[in-house]
Amino acid sequence: MEVKVKQRIALSIYFFLTGFCFSTWASRIPTIKTAFNFNEAQLGNLLLAMPISSLIGLPISGWLVSKFHSRSPLLVSFIFFTIALMLIGQTTNIYALIIAVSIFSFCMRILNISMNTQAIALQKNYGKKINGSFHGLWSIGGIAGVGFSTLMVKFQIPMTKHLLYVAIFSFLLAILAYRFLLSNDRSPHGNKLQIGKPDKFILYLGLLVFFAAICEGGMFDWSGVYFREVVHEEIFTLGYLIFMIFMAFSRFFSDKIIDNIGIEKMYILSAITVAFGISIVIIFPYFWTSIIGFSFVGLGVAAIFPMTFSLAGTSKKYSAGMAISIISTYSTIGMLLGPPIVGYIAHLFNLRVSFILFMVAGLMLIPVSQLFFKHQKKEN
Repeated sequence: MEVKVKQRIALSIYFFLTGFCFSTWASRIPTIKTAFNFNEAQLGNLLLAMPISSLIGLPISGWLVSKFHSRSPLLVSFIFFTIALMLIGQTTNIYALIIAVSIFSFCMRILNISMNTQAIALQKNYGKKINGSFHGLWSIGGIAGVGFSTLMVKFQIPMTKHLLYVAIFSFLLAILAYRFLLSNDRSPHGNKLQIGKPDKFILYLGLLVFFAAICEGGMFDWSGVYFREVVHEEIFTLGYLIFMIFMAFSRFFSDKIIDNIGIEKMYILSAITVAFGISIVIIFPYFWTSIIGFSFVGLGVAAIFPMTFSLAGTSKKYSAGMAISIISTYSTIGMLLGPPIVGYIAHLFNLRVSFILFMVAGLMLIPVSQLFFKHQKKEN
């Protein structure tokens, strides 16, 4: 087996496990809401801890990118990531819960930057688009996580045991895959963050992931709550599961679709699909219509992150790792603002009204992507 094939398999395992662990946490948010007796606004405050801690990780992740190859930070951050997941399930104290969630999010930021830096380097070695398949495996991991969570909920397995099982399994598999990861991928230039006038190339890409993060993060955090409290479905993970299935399905085909219609049209198609799916969920808050709506949202958001990170790797100003680190900050801010605002709007009105935010964010992908491609044509 070729070295690059082994590297691709090892990295695929990390993408899968990260999605598996994250969806395990996200699918248990309704359980945490009930256990701590949170209202929507209080749950929004807890969710606020994640993007804040991720934002705090910006200078550290930038420093890691500039000083080390991505391989070591990937393993270390994953170890603490699984420990934090386990602690989320064990804690009964609100302050301890906030600390565990913050560590979980902080480590996930470093994980995402390290994995995507490796993915872009491997894509160059392959000489063709493969980034979408990595993000597809993240989604497959998410599906596995939600599926496993659904079984845990159905058979009334306590969250403490559920999260412990997932943490141990993920930790052991990550250790086994580590030795095959890509090494020596640190770029010799473009590793310094330059303060000054915002680079429009980075700014527009950042805004694209910002709006995508509002939609994707909202589905992660609120789809389970929506299914339980609006659709009144007892197995509340079903909405999240169907969203993840269609997102994964789309990501495995997104690279081929982009080759056929181009990235510019793909952004427009994605935006329309997201808005259409959300409108179905809002107007028809019933089981099958919500399933269909979440399916369209999954199809729509799927390609945004892999497309945008691939474009970030073509930056003339920054290395791939640094460009991803900066752009990821915009997605963090999207996570920072989106889910908590949904909670506050839902508290004032209702959860259906609050989902309009996701529709608006989805449609904003059209004008921002047009601005990016106009800028790119001027530069070239």
